[in-house]
Amino acid sequence: MPTIVHSPVPGPGGPCPCGSGDVFTECCGRFLSGAADAPTAVQLMRSRYTAFALGDAGHLRSTWHPDTLPDELDLDPDVDWYRLEVVGTAQGGPFDRAGEVEFRAFYGSGGERGELHERSRFRREGRRWLYVDGDVDA
Repeated sequence: MPTIVHSPVPGPGGPCPCGSGDVFTECCGRFLSGAADAPTAVQLMRSRYTAFALGDAGHLRSTWHPDTLPDELDLDPDVDWYRLEVVGTAQGGPFDRAGEVEFRAFYGSGGERGELHERSRFRREGRRWLYVDGDVDA
């Protein structure tokens, strides 16, 4: 089985880890840097996947709804996130107040491969989308 290695934050012209096909700085990079807020639930979910892939706990905490934000958030440096597949969405558009995104995120750890399948719930407060919670193995 090939070794799965994640690179550090992509350079200015590098592809976004979320797999959108867009350049990182024009995709999730602007959300992780705080230059912009994700306008839809799916874009926030993609940026949160990218934050997991890059080990950016600050972005994860800042986009987590305060009612469900855990006291501790420990990212495992031995987990390499290497692919995201958006399965479906329900609401979550720029004028919605709530939304759901179902996704599969693929990872490697300790020479083994795994998959996280989740249906995440999001809520928009003001202009910002926030992650509320999710059902794993949706």
